[in-house]
Amino acid sequence: MADILTHVFRTFIQHNGKKKDFKIIAPSKCSTLVVGDCSVNRSLLLLAAVTAASELGLKVSFFTQVQIQSLPGSLHESMSNLSPDNLKKITFSYPRSLEDLLQDVASLHESASGSAAPPSLIIVDGLEGYLRGPGVSGGLQQAEQSSAAHISALLYDTAAFLSQTLEERAASLAPCRVIASFQSEWEGHAGGDSSDPVLSVLDRYFQVRCTLDQDWNSAPAVAEPQDTWHVYLSGAGITEAPIAEDEEDSSLAREWRLVICPNRSMEFTMV
Repeated sequence: MADILTHVFRTFIQHNGKKKDFKIIAPSKCSTLVVGDCSVNRSLLLLAAVTAASELGLKVSFFTQVQIQSLPGSLHESMSNLSPDNLKKITFSYPRSLEDLLQDVASLHESASGSAAPPSLIIVDGLEGYLRGPGVSGGLQQAEQSSAAHISALLYDTAAFLSQTLEERAASLAPCRVIASFQSEWEGHAGGDSSDPVLSVLDRYFQVRCTLDQDWNSAPAVAEPQDTWHVYLSGAGITEAPIAEDEEDSSLAREWRLVICPNRSMEFTMV
């Protein structure tokens, strides 16, 4: 899944007057966990969904507890391929509880039996809301860890099943990837901490972690306020990737700088 995130970063790369031709990133079966502030997480996931649908032609299943009324206006300004037909490739679902989410993800297996191709990208926004909400019983911390393992394993199995179906029907749309977001409450760090027991469980199932840490020391270069974030890609899915000769290729970049502009548009820069 890091291939799609990297495609997002390159699509919305900060313009500096120079144009660079990037080579195509090979599809990856690795799943990715975005860890950071929930509002920034959601914006990045929406960006990933729209980019996958409009730029890559992929079907997307997007699960969230927050009603998506409309896409940010900044997306319409920055994406030339954004059209109603492309947006129809994204299916939004709103499971309210962990049990609802489990049922909805499991139902994706049924989509593989129909005539239409199943989704190539599964997105789950705000895992923390499902793990800490209704339907989680038992000791709080232990229940969260158990629920985290349950939904992660189901996502992993579902993606593997759909990948096989896609390879049989439409190899160009395979594999099926998973991207989910999680905001850790451990020691008050939105970006998460390695000692967070729930995050440790999630890391066993998600081969790539995308960590978002806000840069509080970065002074805006313009009069209007803007948020700056450090974006780090890590995990077995990154370290085990083959090393190319071109070390400056953005497909290998593990660290990015994200600037959220006053109009809420996102711009990325390789670090």
